[in-house]
Amino acid sequence: MIIAKMRLTFFLASFVIACAFIQVTPSAQTQSPAPKPPDTVYLLKPAHIFDGESAQLHSGWAVIVRGEKIEAVGPANEIKVPADAKVIDLPGMTLMPGLIDAHSHILLHPYSETVWNDQVAREALSLRVARATNHLRSTLMAGFTTLRDLGTEGAGYADVGLKQAVNQGIIPGPRLFVATRAIVATGSYGPKGFAPEWNVPQGAEEASGADELTRVVREQIGRGADWVKLYADYRWGAGGAAHATFTLDEMKLAVEVAKSAGTPVSAHSTSTEGARRAILAGVETIEHGDGLTPELFRLMKERGTALCPTLSVASPATMENKKKVFKEALASGVTIASGSDVGVFAHGDNAREIETMVAWGMPIVDALRSATSVDARVLHMEEKIGRVKIGLFADLIAVEGDPAHDIPALRRVRFVMKDGAIYKQP
Repeated sequence: MIIAKMRLTFFLASFVIACAFIQVTPSAQTQSPAPKPPDTVYLLKPAHIFDGESAQLHSGWAVIVRGEKIEAVGPANEIKVPADAKVIDLPGMTLMPGLIDAHSHILLHPYSETVWNDQVAREALSLRVARATNHLRSTLMAGFTTLRDLGTEGAGYADVGLKQAVNQGIIPGPRLFVATRAIVATGSYGPKGFAPEWNVPQGAEEASGADELTRVVREQIGRGADWVKLYADYRWGAGGAAHATFTLDEMKLAVEVAKSAGTPVSAHSTSTEGARRAILAGVETIEHGDGLTPELFRLMKERGTALCPTLSVASPATMENKKKVFKEALASGVTIASGSDVGVFAHGDNAREIETMVAWGMPIVDALRSATSVDARVLHMEEKIGRVKIGLFADLIAVEGDPAHDIPALRRVRFVMKDGAIYKQP
């Protein structure tokens, strides 16, 4: 009897608790999500606009940004301005797309501070990531809102984590397209100078033959690579000059595996044979290209291969050749992407690539296009960034003066917006 009463009491108590829970806990189906706060709206009023394509600047135009995207662009007197728009006056300034650097290394710092061997072999990963955090901030403040980062140089997959940190708003920085470890032929890379019996970790991931290349390409993509980077050649073998590394068949396989995942491939190349193999293999961009010839430029144009010449890192020994090759590239009509190889020199000084392009014969407007709409097209982002156009992400900067006639104006960045968020304002 006592046990029966206890069971009844327990049942009644359980029933009361369950009823109370049902009353105070709304069902999943009737819950409403928290209302999304309204998007911030900005009216940007510069003196001029370079839209990323037109040869002529637009005077008297304005831009409306709502949330992360551009809502309206055109003559200020024709744009309907929302009542809640925050007005940002940019007098004497040119508004333009955020700049793009298509060849960077955020985990390196200038070789004048520490040589490459020591950065890769002696600097802790935590130290390198801390430096990279500052590199990203400096780059964004200099007006570069997008980077393609082509290799962590011994820092593993740290670029993937840095990209996530930027995307999550943990640290400020450009939008990143990363290549993670990059891929080199076994025995061809560095650090060098150690006893041959030592197995020294390399500045990129080694691979040889079909099985290894397939695994490495897939693994890098699986761990977050937006691009695959191959070293078509490097300074190894006889005489220490740049010699081709991967065979043509190896490179074709790597490109095929990457493209199966929708991932584009770039190739480091400073030799003629390395470039030839890379172009025939189907890579989308040739990096550096010091060994390119008029014949190879014709092949590149036929196949739609772009050149990222990295003029900024020309040394006294290579400068005359790089000038010659760049002029041949201009004459050939191949697509020329703007990428500086920053990391070899100071981050935030990325504009030196655009300045060098102009100094070596590229028309100013073409150099500006190269660092905006052309780079966006090379990165398969032409419908998202690279132009001041309705519907694209609001990656916008304003520089003091007129960069279409005075390229040093790119050094006078007074306003930086990325994804509709303001990072620098006059």
